[in-house]
Amino acid sequence: MFDPTIFENLKVGIENAVYDLDNLDEIIRVTDRKDLLDMATLSRSFSLRFELVQQSAASAEICLETGLRDLAAEILEIPEEQPGCELKLRFHKNIADPAYSCPVIAQIVKEIWNPELPPVQTIRYTYGDDAVPIQNTIELRFPRKINEEQMGDIPNITEFMLRTLVELNRI
Repeated sequence: MFDPTIFENLKVGIENAVYDLDNLDEIIRVTDRKDLLDMATLSRSFSLRFELVQQSAASAEICLETGLRDLAAEILEIPEEQPGCELKLRFHKNIADPAYSCPVIAQIVKEIWNPELPPVQTIRYTYGDDAVPIQNTIELRFPRKINEEQMGDIPNITEFMLRTLVELNRI
């Protein structure tokens, strides 16, 4: 009989929380979904990207990843291993002035999330195209893997993501 992995269980929990906000509550609009299996490294990744229905200047993405080592440790039930998944949260926002916007964004993230690891802001633009705004990707990483024990945290995570989107849309 098939026994779903930690990755599969967390993926379903994330899907349920996010799609409820889209379909039932109509607070967000899901704009992208990826569910990938990398056959070269035997790793899995899943992501959902969404934006607020009323404010679409910023978007959020919740990403779940796991690799061969964690999948094997779980399936083979290796006692000394603690299998789990990596969770990353990303926010995407076009900005005009990184010198102004990046510190403001860092403060917003700090106030809402109080993260253990500092957020990473990656700036991207097309050289020679001055008319296009600068794309800022803000990534929150967590210092440890997650498993089914953190399933109850998913509603809180999505609520914090919504608060972050509201604040990012204000700047």
